[in-house]
This record gives sequence, C-alpha cells and structure tokens, in this order.
Amino acid sequence: MQDVRWIQTRLWELGFDPGKIDGVRGPNTDAAIVEFKRSIGFQPRSYVGPLTLAALQGIPDKERATIPWMAEAARMRGIHEVRDAAKLRKWFDPLVSWFEPEDVPWCGAFVLTCYRMWDSGQIAPANPLGARSWSQFGKSCTPRFGACMVFWRGSKSGWQGHVGFYYAEDATHYHILGGNQSDSVSISRIAKERLLSSRWPSNYDVIGKPILVSPDGVPVTTNEA
Repeated sequence: MQDVRWIQTRLWELGFDPGKIDGVRGPNTDAAIVEFKRSIGFQPRSYVGPLTLAALQGIPDKERATIPWMAEAARMRGIHEVRDAAKLRKWFDPLVSWFEPEDVPWCGAFVLTCYRMWDSGQIAPANPLGARSWSQFGKSCTPRFGACMVFWRGSKSGWQGHVGFYYAEDATHYHILGGNQSDSVSISRIAKERLLSSRWPSNYDVIGKPILVSPDGVPVTTNEA
C-alpha cells in the first residue's frame, strides 16, 4: 500500500500543491501528481507506479538542502510560461524581469534568479539571458549535482545555447533541471556531447556529486542490502 501522506508531502516540497496533507488521495492530490509527471516528461496521468515513486524520491533532501539554489530551482518545478506567466515575471530577478517569458528564451533568467534568491549579490554574466554567457560564470567544475551546465544548440560553433542545473545523468545524457524546457521549469535529458561548460559559484565550495540514474530518471542503486 502506498503512503499517500508521504506522496503529498513530497509533492508539496517540490512545489506541487496536493491540497491538505492528510493521507487521503483526492482530486487535488491527483492533479498535483499529473502536474509533477508532466514536468519531468512522464505521461501526465494520476497513476503512481514504481517510476513515479522513484522520481518523487529523487535526490535525498539532505543533499538538495546543502545547495541553496537547487532548493529554489526544485521549488519552481512545474511553473509554465503561459499558465503561470504573471507568477514567473514576479519571481524573476529585477535584472531580467522586463520581458515576457513567451517572447524570449528564459533559461538564463531562471538560472540567474535561482542564484540571486540565494545570494542577492551574486555576479551575473554580462548577458544573463544569453545561455552561452554562463560559460564564464564562477569557476569550472566537473559535472555534479547543482552545477550550472551550459550546452550548445543548433551548432557547436554558433551562438545558440541552453543553460540549466545538473540534476542527474545516465550513460548518454545529462538530466537538467531548468527553465524554458517544454515552456516550463522541468527536467530534460540533454546529450552529453552537447556540453560546453560546467560551472560553480566562485563564493561557494564545490560540493555535490554525480547522480546516476536510468534514462527514465530512476536512481541507479549501488547498495542492494
């Protein structure tokens, strides 16, 4: 039997409103499950199977809590640029709050705001809306949970790109928690061959670690006890 109260609590922690946390599975909880599954690319239905439970488990709370900008990023999961446009504009850091999310790619704005929510004095790249500008942010690090990951888009030698946060990885792809992914804050798989740079704030010790998952996002265990 599934622990509905735990499911409701995890949904609330990840920014999806299940209604009253009472252990009773009702329409609000089902709607939150649907939104959570849509945000991570799962079929948007209220069924909770092993893959959904594993995805809800995700990164252990103590791991996420030690990296403040990741807690903010996780809190925004499911926010959509059309449905939640007003909320998104209000949330954006003042440096990048002047545009309409529907009109301008906002992956860089998402990254900047997550950092500024943690540290309002965090220095932004010269053009924070330009994804590739984040290749000059902070200091270099190996890919790990919480890293700022910069990817090329279109052509490696071109100007287009994407930026988001490392959430996990499988054999061929990084799982990126970012904005402007399917027009929302969600987790997307991006081919490792597209990586340009992995960065970390200069004023924060490099922590985190690689998180291995299956292509479906299920954690790969190394301890079967």
